[in-house]
Amino acid sequence: MSLKLLLLTSVALPFLAQAQDARPPVRRQIVRATGEAALTAKPDQARLSVGVITDAATAEEAMQQNATQTTAVLDALKNVVGTGGEVKTSNYSVSPQYKYEQGHSPVITGYQASNTVDVTLSDLSLIGKVIDAVGHAGANNINSIAFTLKNDQAVRAKVIAAATKQAQANAEAIAQALNVRVVGLASAETVEGGGPRPMTPMFSAMGRQAMAAPTPVETGTLDVHATVSVTLEVEK
Repeated sequence: MSLKLLLLTSVALPFLAQAQDARPPVRRQIVRATGEAALTAKPDQARLSVGVITDAATAEEAMQQNATQTTAVLDALKNVVGTGGEVKTSNYSVSPQYKYEQGHSPVITGYQASNTVDVTLSDLSLIGKVIDAVGHAGANNINSIAFTLKNDQAVRAKVIAAATKQAQANAEAIAQALNVRVVGLASAETVEGGGPRPMTPMFSAMGRQAMAAPTPVETGTLDVHATVSVTLEVEK
């Protein structure tokens, strides 16, 4: 009799385990909030784009004129920049120019050659001198200047820490308002879109005659910002 009971018990145990595994998992209660912070920093690097655009009747003429002007611009850049920056070609193109008339096929009227050079300066006092030098040398398309930081990790660490504290405080305020108790941290992450916001004053195309007066440039400051999302576990 006892043997039979033992067998029945051993058979029933697997079904009991399956029943326990089938129970739905306990749903965590959470509150989530975001925090934002920002700091200002003085830029220590500048990037500007300098271009030479030439037009001619043939592609060869446009390319030759462009090569002559660009060589002069590069020589001027190297004289001013020296070891205080980096110069590299970022774009070169030659394209036909068309005349469009209604009812007629486009007609090629000439060719345009474009050569763009990116300049990265670690010595910000050279910015105005660079603009003046390349303008006198033949650059006719100065697109923009962007002020940045060479290494923003230290500043970003500070602003992320401040945003995290703000997010945690916001989440705890939500929990308190809901009369629940914080029991742990579920997650914390930065929200995309942070980092330094480069200051980018725009420059229109200019010729040699526009470069008579020295070009003043104000570096200003950068806004380094961060947004952090914090999720806390809570219970009644």
